[in-house]
Amino acid sequence: MPDYYVGLMSGTSLDGVDAVIAAARGERLRFVEHLYLPYSAGLRERVLALHESGEDELHRAALVGNELAATYARAVRTLLARSRVNAREVAAVGCHGQTVRHRPDAGYTTQLVNGALLAELTGITAVCDFRSRDIAAGGEGAPLAPAFHEAMFRSRSQNRAIVNIGGIANITCLPARGKITGSDCGPGNVLLDAWMHAKRGARFDRNGNWAASGRVIPPLLRDLRSHPFFRRRAPKSTGREEFNLAWLRRSLAGGERAADVQATLLELTATTIAQALRACRPPSREIYLCGGGARNGSLLARLAALLPGKAVRATDALGISAQHVEALAFAWLARQALRGKPGNVPSVTGAGLRVLGAIYRA
Repeated sequence: MPDYYVGLMSGTSLDGVDAVIAAARGERLRFVEHLYLPYSAGLRERVLALHESGEDELHRAALVGNELAATYARAVRTLLARSRVNAREVAAVGCHGQTVRHRPDAGYTTQLVNGALLAELTGITAVCDFRSRDIAAGGEGAPLAPAFHEAMFRSRSQNRAIVNIGGIANITCLPARGKITGSDCGPGNVLLDAWMHAKRGARFDRNGNWAASGRVIPPLLRDLRSHPFFRRRAPKSTGREEFNLAWLRRSLAGGERAADVQATLLELTATTIAQALRACRPPSREIYLCGGGARNGSLLARLAALLPGKAVRATDALGISAQHVEALAFAWLARQALRGKPGNVPSVTGAGLRVLGAIYRA
């Protein structure tokens, strides 16, 4: 009988949790079932408020960690019922937690979840806090999916790149031979979603239709692209600390059409991803997208235009839905932790090989 692993991913977009269950087969995982559980409006606001310092924030963060554990446990129970897998058959739950601070420059990162409570509520061993060990070893703590990308997507004949477009975008360069590289490359959906919510009250710009109705504002794009992050050399990682609505508003002159700002933000995401992909050595001929941004048709079309001669498509073409990749990565990382095997890639994060994750035994 195969052993099963659950992966839970809740990213910078703060929209909810993606949960997957997978069966281990050798060094790989076979997808079994997926569940998406949206956050309540209240939970999202409580998490968002913790991105800035405030009154009694340690207490509020602890309560949100408990609330997240209960939310993740509900996702796990529903997923097990849907897949008809018994909790006793699951070796571990790999839970990324909800990032509220990512400061490798200061030597720490914070992903909220009460891992002990998650293990108690599910009756399954929980593996959490994957980023901290990499940062303790001098790394960036992110991105952490590249080792999984290598295990699942690397080809012996084609140079590939995997682009995850969540709140923050990151790339993994997978040459047919040689070491893999990658890094965060800037905002993915985080600014697009924030501007959409501020101006139209929606969580995201479906298919990029609103962005497509606007026109890029060149001076605004130049100002946004002048952020020091884009000049930093890899390894590098980023988050809401650097790219947020307040930062965007400081670059607005006033009077811009809202749709034109959205178009400019889509162009920022597309051009910075394309810039990072051009740095892949050897060059990647095949580009595969995952994360929520992979379903943004306007963004996909723009990336294809910026990368002539490249095949740009979703990871669905490789047999794993773009929506499932990140959650599967944390199921895989949980398995690596239980087996005492490294989960990071030194050429991506800058740390030496390390076993990642804190384990709460059931």
